[in-house]
Amino acid sequence: MRTSAPVYLDHAATTPMAPAALEAMTAELARTGNPSSLHGAGRRAHRVVENAREALAAAAGAHPTEVVFTSGGTEADNLAVKGLFWSRRDADPRRVKIFASSVEHHAVLDAVEWLEAHEGAEACWIPVDEFGRVDLHWLHAELAADPGAVALVTCMWANNEVGTVQPIADIVRIADEFSIPVHCDAVQAFGSVPVDFAGASLATMAVSGHKIGGPVGIGALYVRRDVVLTPVMHGGGHERAMRSGTLNAAAAAGFAAAASDAVVHLAAEAERLATLRDRLIAGVGQAAPEATLSGPADPDHAGTRLPGNAHFTFPGCEGDSLLFVLDMLGVQSSTGSACTAGVPRPSHVLLAMGRTEEQARGAQRFTLGHTTTADDVDILVAAIGEAYARAGKAGMAGKQSSIQTAGTGLNA
Repeated sequence: MRTSAPVYLDHAATTPMAPAALEAMTAELARTGNPSSLHGAGRRAHRVVENAREALAAAAGAHPTEVVFTSGGTEADNLAVKGLFWSRRDADPRRVKIFASSVEHHAVLDAVEWLEAHEGAEACWIPVDEFGRVDLHWLHAELAADPGAVALVTCMWANNEVGTVQPIADIVRIADEFSIPVHCDAVQAFGSVPVDFAGASLATMAVSGHKIGGPVGIGALYVRRDVVLTPVMHGGGHERAMRSGTLNAAAAAGFAAAASDAVVHLAAEAERLATLRDRLIAGVGQAAPEATLSGPADPDHAGTRLPGNAHFTFPGCEGDSLLFVLDMLGVQSSTGSACTAGVPRPSHVLLAMGRTEEQARGAQRFTLGHTTTADDVDILVAAIGEAYARAGKAGMAGKQSSIQTAGTGLNA
Protein backbone atom coordinates (compact mmCIF):
# COMPACT_ATOMS: atom_id res chain seq x y z
CA MET A 1 0.00 0.00 0.00
CA ARG A 2 1.32 3.40 -1.00
CA THR A 3 2.05 5.70 1.96
CA SER A 4 3.09 8.95 0.22
CA ALA A 5 0.63 11.62 -0.88
CA PRO A 6 -1.69 10.41 -3.65
CA VAL A 7 -1.28 11.60 -7.22
CA TYR A 8 -4.32 13.67 -8.18
CA LEU A 9 -5.28 13.27 -11.84
CA ASP A 10 -8.91 14.40 -11.75
CA HIS A 11 -8.54 18.12 -12.38
CA ALA A 12 -11.47 18.13 -14.82
CA ALA A 13 -13.74 17.35 -11.87
CA THR A 14 -12.24 20.08 -9.71
CA THR A 15 -8.78 21.55 -9.33
CA PRO A 16 -7.02 22.96 -6.23
CA MET A 17 -7.47 26.66 -5.65
CA ALA A 18 -4.79 28.85 -7.16
CA PRO A 19 -2.76 30.82 -4.59
CA ALA A 20 -3.99 34.13 -5.99
CA ALA A 21 -7.61 32.99 -5.74
CA LEU A 22 -7.19 31.70 -2.20
CA GLU A 23 -5.60 34.98 -1.11
CA ALA A 24 -8.32 37.11 -2.71
CA MET A 25 -11.16 35.06 -1.29
CA THR A 26 -9.66 34.78 2.19
CA ALA A 27 -9.18 38.54 2.41
CA GLU A 28 -12.81 39.16 1.45
CA LEU A 29 -14.18 36.53 3.84
CA ALA A 30 -12.81 38.61 6.71
CA ARG A 31 -15.06 41.50 5.70
CA THR A 32 -18.81 41.94 5.62
CA GLY A 33 -21.43 43.70 3.54
CA ASN A 34 -24.24 42.78 1.17
CA PRO A 35 -23.34 44.09 -2.32
CA SER A 36 -26.94 45.31 -2.70
CA SER A 37 -26.90 47.39 0.50
CA LEU A 38 -26.53 51.16 0.25
CA HIS A 39 -24.34 51.77 3.31
CA GLY A 40 -20.54 51.83 3.31
CA ALA A 41 -20.03 48.10 3.84
CA GLY A 42 -22.50 47.33 1.07
CA ARG A 43 -20.88 49.78 -1.34
CA ARG A 44 -17.45 48.29 -0.62
CA ALA A 45 -18.76 44.75 -1.29
CA HIS A 46 -20.43 46.02 -4.46
CA ARG A 47 -17.09 47.35 -5.69
CA VAL A 48 -15.51 43.95 -5.07
CA VAL A 49 -18.20 42.27 -7.16
CA GLU A 50 -17.95 44.81 -9.98
CA ASN A 51 -14.15 44.55 -10.04
CA ALA A 52 -14.55 40.78 -10.32
CA ARG A 53 -17.08 41.22 -13.10
CA GLU A 54 -14.65 43.40 -15.04
CA ALA A 55 -11.83 40.88 -14.59
CA LEU A 56 -14.00 37.97 -15.76
CA ALA A 57 -15.15 39.99 -18.76
CA ALA A 58 -11.56 40.75 -19.72
CA ALA A 59 -10.57 37.10 -19.30
CA ALA A 60 -13.19 35.92 -21.80
CA GLY A 61 -13.40 38.77 -24.30
CA ALA A 62 -16.70 40.17 -23.07
CA HIS A 63 -18.17 43.43 -21.78
CA PRO A 64 -18.64 43.60 -17.99
CA THR A 65 -22.42 44.02 -18.38
CA GLU A 66 -22.49 40.64 -20.13
CA VAL A 67 -21.26 38.75 -17.03
CA VAL A 68 -24.07 37.24 -14.95
CA PHE A 69 -22.92 35.52 -11.75
CA THR A 70 -24.38 32.10 -10.94
CA SER A 71 -23.70 29.33 -8.44
CA GLY A 72 -21.68 27.38 -11.01
CA GLY A 73 -21.64 25.89 -14.48
CA THR A 74 -24.76 23.78 -14.01
CA GLU A 75 -26.92 26.76 -13.08
CA ALA A 76 -25.41 28.81 -15.89
CA ASP A 77 -26.23 26.11 -18.44
CA ASN A 78 -29.78 25.76 -17.13
CA LEU A 79 -30.36 29.50 -17.23
CA ALA A 80 -29.08 29.69 -20.79
CA VAL A 81 -30.86 26.68 -22.25
CA LYS A 82 -34.19 27.21 -20.49
CA GLY A 83 -34.03 30.99 -20.67
CA LEU A 84 -33.29 31.04 -24.39
CA PHE A 85 -35.93 28.41 -25.13
CA TRP A 86 -38.69 30.21 -23.22
CA SER A 87 -37.79 33.61 -24.64
CA ARG A 88 -37.58 32.40 -28.23
CA ARG A 89 -40.78 30.33 -27.98
CA ASP A 90 -42.66 33.23 -26.40
CA ALA A 91 -41.66 35.39 -29.38
CA ASP A 92 -42.76 32.69 -31.85
CA PRO A 93 -44.64 29.53 -30.70
CA ARG A 94 -43.24 27.59 -33.66
CA ARG A 95 -39.74 27.68 -32.13
CA VAL A 96 -39.65 24.44 -30.18
CA LYS A 97 -36.61 22.62 -31.58
CA ILE A 98 -33.38 22.55 -29.58
CA PHE A 99 -30.30 21.34 -31.44
CA ALA A 100 -27.73 20.00 -28.99
CA SER A 101 -24.59 17.95 -29.51
CA SER A 102 -25.01 14.33 -28.48
CA VAL A 103 -21.94 14.59 -26.23
CA GLU A 104 -23.09 17.46 -24.00
CA HIS A 105 -22.50 17.55 -20.26
CA HIS A 106 -25.54 16.48 -18.26
CA ALA A 107 -26.09 20.09 -17.17
CA VAL A 108 -27.17 20.76 -20.77
CA LEU A 109 -28.39 17.31 -21.76
CA ASP A 110 -30.74 16.97 -18.79
CA ALA A 111 -32.01 20.54 -19.17
CA VAL A 112 -32.93 19.83 -22.79
CA GLU A 113 -34.61 16.56 -21.87
CA TRP A 114 -36.57 18.32 -19.08
CA LEU A 115 -37.81 20.95 -21.53
CA GLU A 116 -38.82 18.16 -23.89
CA ALA A 117 -40.73 16.33 -21.15
CA HIS A 118 -42.40 19.37 -19.55
CA GLU A 119 -42.36 22.33 -21.94
CA GLY A 120 -43.07 20.90 -25.37
CA ALA A 121 -39.52 21.19 -26.68
CA GLU A 122 -38.26 18.89 -29.41
CA ALA A 123 -34.70 17.69 -28.85
CA CYS A 124 -32.56 17.26 -31.97
CA TRP A 125 -29.25 15.56 -31.10
CA ILE A 126 -26.35 16.53 -33.36
CA PRO A 127 -24.30 13.43 -34.25
CA VAL A 128 -20.54 13.28 -33.75
CA ASP A 129 -17.71 11.37 -35.43
CA GLU A 130 -15.43 8.78 -33.83
CA PHE A 131 -13.40 11.59 -32.21
CA GLY A 132 -16.45 13.29 -30.70
CA ARG A 133 -16.59 16.22 -33.16
CA VAL A 134 -20.01 17.42 -34.26
CA ASP A 135 -21.22 16.80 -37.82
CA LEU A 136 -21.40 20.29 -39.34
CA HIS A 137 -22.96 19.12 -42.60
CA TRP A 138 -25.78 17.40 -40.73
CA LEU A 139 -26.37 20.51 -38.62
CA HIS A 140 -26.54 22.82 -41.62
CA ALA A 141 -28.93 20.55 -43.49
CA GLU A 142 -31.26 20.14 -40.51
CA LEU A 143 -31.35 23.85 -39.69
CA ALA A 144 -31.95 24.76 -43.32
CA ALA A 145 -34.89 22.34 -43.53
CA ASP A 146 -37.02 24.38 -41.09
CA PRO A 147 -35.17 27.28 -39.44
CA GLY A 148 -38.39 28.88 -38.21
CA ALA A 149 -38.99 25.97 -35.86
CA VAL A 150 -35.63 26.25 -34.07
CA ALA A 151 -35.32 27.89 -30.65
CA LEU A 152 -31.57 27.49 -30.17
CA VAL A 153 -28.42 25.51 -30.81
CA THR A 154 -26.20 24.44 -27.92
CA CYS A 155 -22.75 22.89 -28.13
CA MET A 156 -19.92 22.65 -25.63
CA TRP A 157 -16.58 24.30 -26.39
CA ALA A 158 -14.65 21.22 -25.26
CA ASN A 159 -15.82 17.84 -24.02
CA ASN A 160 -15.44 17.11 -20.32
CA GLU A 161 -14.82 13.38 -20.82
CA VAL A 162 -12.65 12.88 -23.92
CA GLY A 163 -11.28 16.42 -24.27
CA THR A 164 -12.36 17.05 -27.88
CA VAL A 165 -12.42 20.75 -28.79
CA GLN A 166 -15.43 21.59 -30.96
CA PRO A 167 -15.45 23.90 -34.03
CA ILE A 168 -17.47 26.58 -32.25
CA ALA A 169 -16.80 29.27 -34.85
CA ASP A 170 -18.20 27.05 -37.60
CA ILE A 171 -21.25 26.11 -35.52
CA VAL A 172 -22.05 29.77 -34.83
CA ARG A 173 -21.51 30.67 -38.49
CA ILE A 174 -24.05 28.02 -39.55
CA ALA A 175 -26.59 29.10 -36.92
CA ASP A 176 -26.11 32.79 -37.78
CA GLU A 177 -27.11 32.03 -41.36
CA PHE A 178 -30.60 31.36 -39.99
CA SER A 179 -30.52 33.94 -37.12
CA ILE A 180 -30.51 31.22 -34.47
CA PRO A 181 -28.77 31.89 -31.11
CA VAL A 182 -26.04 29.55 -29.88
CA HIS A 183 -25.28 28.66 -26.27
CA CYS A 184 -21.90 27.22 -25.39
CA ASP A 185 -20.87 25.30 -22.28
CA ALA A 186 -17.26 26.48 -21.95
CA VAL A 187 -16.71 25.09 -18.45
CA GLN A 188 -13.85 22.79 -19.49
CA ALA A 189 -12.39 25.12 -22.10
CA PHE A 190 -12.20 28.34 -20.09
CA GLY A 191 -8.70 28.73 -18.67
CA SER A 192 -7.36 25.81 -20.74
CA VAL A 193 -7.67 27.05 -24.33
CA PRO A 194 -8.26 30.56 -25.73
CA VAL A 195 -11.91 31.54 -25.25
CA ASP A 196 -13.30 34.73 -26.80
CA PHE A 197 -17.00 35.32 -26.15
CA ALA A 198 -17.39 38.34 -28.42
CA GLY A 199 -15.13 36.90 -31.10
CA ALA A 200 -17.20 33.72 -31.22
CA SER A 201 -20.47 35.70 -31.58
CA LEU A 202 -22.17 33.45 -29.04
CA ALA A 203 -25.50 34.36 -27.48
CA THR A 204 -24.55 32.84 -24.11
CA MET A 205 -21.58 31.02 -22.60
CA ALA A 206 -21.23 29.18 -19.27
CA VAL A 207 -18.08 28.98 -17.12
CA SER A 208 -17.31 27.72 -13.62
CA GLY A 209 -14.95 28.84 -10.86
CA HIS A 210 -13.67 25.59 -9.41
CA LYS A 211 -12.52 24.22 -12.78
CA ILE A 212 -9.87 26.95 -13.15
CA GLY A 213 -8.48 27.25 -9.62
CA GLY A 214 -11.28 29.34 -8.14
CA PRO A 215 -13.72 28.38 -5.37
CA VAL A 216 -16.56 25.89 -5.61
CA GLY A 217 -20.04 27.43 -5.67
CA ILE A 218 -19.65 30.21 -8.20
CA GLY A 219 -19.80 30.44 -11.96
CA ALA A 220 -20.90 32.87 -14.61
CA LEU A 221 -23.09 33.04 -17.68
CA TYR A 222 -21.94 35.45 -20.35
CA VAL A 223 -25.06 36.92 -21.99
CA ARG A 224 -24.69 39.05 -25.10
CA ARG A 225 -26.23 42.47 -24.56
CA ASP A 226 -28.94 42.05 -27.22
CA VAL A 227 -30.02 38.60 -25.94
CA VAL A 228 -33.19 38.24 -23.87
CA LEU A 229 -33.41 35.39 -21.34
CA THR A 230 -36.43 34.33 -19.34
CA PRO A 231 -35.16 33.93 -15.75
CA VAL A 232 -35.26 30.54 -14.04
CA MET A 233 -35.15 32.04 -10.52
CA HIS A 234 -37.15 35.02 -9.30
CA GLY A 235 -36.55 37.33 -6.38
CA GLY A 236 -34.72 40.61 -6.02
CA GLY A 237 -34.02 41.19 -9.69
CA HIS A 238 -30.23 40.93 -9.41
CA GLU A 239 -27.93 40.46 -12.40
CA ARG A 240 -29.97 42.29 -15.05
CA ALA A 241 -33.07 40.59 -13.60
CA MET A 242 -31.78 37.29 -14.96
CA ARG A 243 -30.52 35.70 -11.76
CA SER A 244 -31.87 36.81 -8.40
CA GLY A 245 -29.95 36.16 -5.20
CA THR A 246 -27.45 37.87 -2.90
CA LEU A 247 -24.08 38.00 -4.65
CA ASN A 248 -21.14 36.21 -3.06
CA ALA A 249 -18.44 38.89 -3.02
CA ALA A 250 -15.74 36.62 -1.58
CA ALA A 251 -16.31 33.86 -4.13
CA ALA A 252 -16.48 36.42 -6.94
CA ALA A 253 -13.12 37.83 -5.89
CA GLY A 254 -11.56 34.36 -5.82
CA PHE A 255 -13.10 33.41 -9.17
CA ALA A 256 -11.85 36.58 -10.82
CA ALA A 257 -8.34 36.16 -9.43
CA ALA A 258 -8.20 32.58 -10.71
CA ALA A 259 -9.47 33.62 -14.15
CA SER A 260 -6.98 36.46 -14.48
CA ASP A 261 -4.13 34.21 -13.40
CA ALA A 262 -5.17 31.44 -15.79
CA VAL A 263 -5.39 33.76 -18.79
CA VAL A 264 -2.01 35.38 -18.11
CA HIS A 265 -0.30 31.97 -18.03
CA LEU A 266 -2.59 30.20 -20.51
CA ALA A 267 -0.19 29.71 -23.43
CA ALA A 268 2.74 28.51 -21.33
CA GLU A 269 0.60 26.31 -19.09
CA ALA A 270 -1.25 24.78 -22.04
CA GLU A 271 2.06 23.81 -23.63
CA ARG A 272 3.37 22.39 -20.35
CA LEU A 273 0.24 20.31 -19.79
CA ALA A 274 0.05 19.14 -23.41
CA THR A 275 3.64 17.90 -23.14
CA LEU A 276 2.81 16.03 -19.92
CA ARG A 277 -0.36 14.69 -21.54
CA ASP A 278 1.64 13.31 -24.47
CA ARG A 279 4.06 11.69 -22.01
CA LEU A 280 1.12 10.10 -20.19
CA ILE A 281 -0.49 8.83 -23.42
CA ALA A 282 2.78 7.30 -24.60
CA GLY A 283 3.47 5.74 -21.21
CA VAL A 284 0.02 4.20 -20.85
CA GLY A 285 0.29 2.91 -24.43
CA GLN A 286 3.49 1.06 -23.55
CA ALA A 287 2.35 -0.26 -20.17
CA ALA A 288 -1.12 -1.26 -21.36
CA PRO A 289 -1.01 -1.60 -25.16
CA GLU A 290 -4.60 -2.89 -25.22
CA ALA A 291 -5.86 0.52 -24.06
CA THR A 292 -7.43 2.76 -26.70
CA LEU A 293 -7.17 6.54 -26.62
CA SER A 294 -10.51 8.34 -26.94
CA GLY A 295 -10.70 11.60 -28.88
CA PRO A 296 -8.06 13.22 -31.11
CA ALA A 297 -4.40 12.66 -30.20
CA ASP A 298 -3.26 16.24 -31.05
CA PRO A 299 0.48 15.40 -31.15
CA ASP A 300 1.33 18.78 -32.67
CA HIS A 301 -0.58 20.69 -29.97
CA ALA A 302 -2.85 22.24 -32.57
CA GLY A 303 -5.67 22.64 -30.05
CA THR A 304 -7.95 19.82 -31.18
CA ARG A 305 -7.82 18.34 -27.68
CA LEU A 306 -7.74 19.91 -24.22
CA PRO A 307 -4.08 20.08 -23.15
CA GLY A 308 -4.65 18.33 -19.82
CA ASN A 309 -6.99 15.53 -20.93
CA ALA A 310 -6.12 11.88 -21.60
CA HIS A 311 -9.01 9.41 -21.85
CA PHE A 312 -8.73 5.67 -22.51
CA THR A 313 -10.92 2.62 -22.72
CA PHE A 314 -9.45 -0.55 -21.24
CA PRO A 315 -10.96 -3.74 -22.67
CA GLY A 316 -11.90 -6.57 -20.34
CA CYS A 317 -12.38 -4.55 -17.17
CA GLU A 318 -14.85 -2.22 -15.54
CA GLY A 319 -13.81 1.41 -15.30
CA ASP A 320 -14.93 1.53 -11.68
CA SER A 321 -12.71 -1.46 -10.83
CA LEU A 322 -9.71 0.20 -12.47
CA LEU A 323 -10.45 3.45 -10.63
CA PHE A 324 -10.54 1.70 -7.23
CA VAL A 325 -7.34 -0.26 -7.89
CA LEU A 326 -5.53 2.90 -9.01
CA ASP A 327 -6.82 4.66 -5.91
CA MET A 328 -5.33 1.92 -3.72
CA LEU A 329 -2.05 2.34 -5.60
CA GLY A 330 -2.08 6.08 -4.92
CA VAL A 331 -3.44 7.50 -8.18
CA GLN A 332 -6.79 9.32 -8.27
CA SER A 333 -8.61 9.34 -11.63
CA SER A 334 -12.15 9.21 -12.98
CA THR A 335 -14.32 6.98 -15.14
CA GLY A 336 -15.90 10.07 -16.66
CA SER A 337 -19.22 8.27 -16.91
CA ALA A 338 -22.56 9.08 -15.32
CA CYS A 339 -23.84 7.24 -12.28
CA THR A 340 -27.52 7.52 -11.48
CA ALA A 341 -28.99 6.24 -8.20
CA GLY A 342 -25.85 4.19 -7.56
CA VAL A 343 -26.14 2.31 -10.88
CA PRO A 344 -23.07 2.71 -13.13
CA ARG A 345 -23.96 3.34 -16.76
CA PRO A 346 -21.77 3.51 -19.85
CA SER A 347 -20.83 6.99 -20.98
CA HIS A 348 -23.29 8.57 -23.40
CA VAL A 349 -20.32 10.40 -24.90
CA LEU A 350 -18.51 7.20 -25.84
CA LEU A 351 -21.71 5.61 -27.13
CA ALA A 352 -22.31 8.66 -29.35
CA MET A 353 -18.76 8.25 -30.68
CA GLY A 354 -19.56 4.72 -31.81
CA ARG A 355 -18.10 2.71 -28.96
CA THR A 356 -19.97 -0.38 -27.85
CA GLU A 357 -21.50 -0.51 -24.38
CA GLU A 358 -18.83 -2.98 -23.27
CA GLN A 359 -16.04 -0.74 -24.53
CA ALA A 360 -17.60 2.29 -22.87
CA ARG A 361 -17.74 0.52 -19.51
CA GLY A 362 -13.93 0.27 -19.47
CA ALA A 363 -13.37 4.03 -19.54
CA GLN A 364 -10.77 5.90 -17.51
CA ARG A 365 -10.05 9.62 -17.62
CA PHE A 366 -6.80 11.22 -16.47
CA THR A 367 -6.86 15.02 -16.32
CA LEU A 368 -3.92 17.24 -15.45
CA GLY A 369 -3.83 20.66 -13.82
CA HIS A 370 -1.63 23.37 -12.39
CA THR A 371 -0.26 21.13 -9.62
CA THR A 372 0.58 18.19 -11.93
CA THR A 373 4.24 17.29 -12.40
CA ALA A 374 6.21 14.88 -14.57
CA ASP A 375 6.69 12.70 -11.48
CA ASP A 376 2.90 12.42 -11.15
CA VAL A 377 2.64 11.16 -14.72
CA ASP A 378 5.48 8.69 -14.19
CA ILE A 379 3.82 7.31 -11.06
CA LEU A 380 0.64 6.65 -13.03
CA VAL A 381 2.56 5.00 -15.86
CA ALA A 382 4.38 2.78 -13.35
CA ALA A 383 1.09 1.75 -11.74
CA ILE A 384 -1.22 1.33 -14.73
CA GLY A 385 0.02 -2.08 -15.85
CA GLU A 386 -0.55 -3.69 -12.46
CA ALA A 387 -3.82 -1.83 -11.96
CA TYR A 388 -5.16 -2.95 -15.33
CA ALA A 389 -4.23 -6.56 -14.68
CA ARG A 390 -5.91 -6.56 -11.28
CA ALA A 391 -9.00 -4.78 -12.56
CA GLY A 392 -9.22 -7.22 -15.46
CA LYS A 393 -9.31 -10.16 -13.07
CA ALA A 394 -12.04 -8.47 -11.05
CA GLY A 395 -13.99 -7.78 -14.22
CA MET A 396 -13.75 -11.35 -15.45
CA ALA A 397 -14.71 -12.68 -12.02
CA GLY A 398 -17.75 -10.39 -12.02
CA LYS A 399 -18.86 -11.61 -15.44
CA GLN A 400 -18.41 -15.25 -14.45
CA SER A 401 -20.40 -14.66 -11.26
CA SER A 402 -23.21 -13.08 -13.27
CA ILE A 403 -23.29 -16.02 -15.65
CA GLN A 404 -23.42 -18.51 -12.80
CA THR A 405 -26.12 -16.53 -11.01
CA ALA A 406 -28.20 -16.29 -14.19
CA GLY A 407 -27.90 -20.05 -14.57
CA THR A 408 -29.47 -20.62 -11.14
CA GLY A 409 -32.39 -18.32 -11.90
CA LEU A 410 -31.45 -15.94 -9.06
CA ASN A 411 -31.30 -12.16 -9.34
CA ALA A 412 -27.77 -10.74 -9.42
